[in-house]
Amino acid sequence: MIAHQLSIFAENKPGKLAHVTSVLAKEKISIRATTISTSDTFGVVSLIVDDPKRAEAALTKAGMTVHLREVLAILIPDKPGGLDKLTQLLLKEEININNAYGFVLESSKKAVFVVDVDQTEKTEKILEKHGFQTLDTAALSAIEPSHAAK
Repeated sequence: MIAHQLSIFAENKPGKLAHVTSVLAKEKISIRATTISTSDTFGVVSLIVDDPKRAEAALTKAGMTVHLREVLAILIPDKPGGLDKLTQLLLKEEININNAYGFVLESSKKAVFVVDVDQTEKTEKILEKHGFQTLDTAALSAIEPSHAAK
């Protein structure tokens, strides 16, 4: 299954992230995961949202430079070696990871590792063959992480 990630290119200045979140809030678009990477004066805000195409349109209309791309959201065990099993497989198959980030769904049980790879279709087939489950945008949006806060 393929998920979609938005990448928003922006100056590294106060208020830029607030502008992104404001546009999405007004459109009632839910952010499911995010990372921010900066390099001196510019940065990239990467988002998984519940309605990527509508988010792309709204952010573009608001004057932002946005790129919508396919990514793989891979379920992995949340335990020592869980991520290593995946990365060793990708290495063995000579799959390059361009960007990645992860988050825990259920402590000590399962996590999601989102990867932007150079060969998406090939990687998806390899993952399926080796028993890894991938999530699409709808499945990511439906996730209800468990929290240990008491």
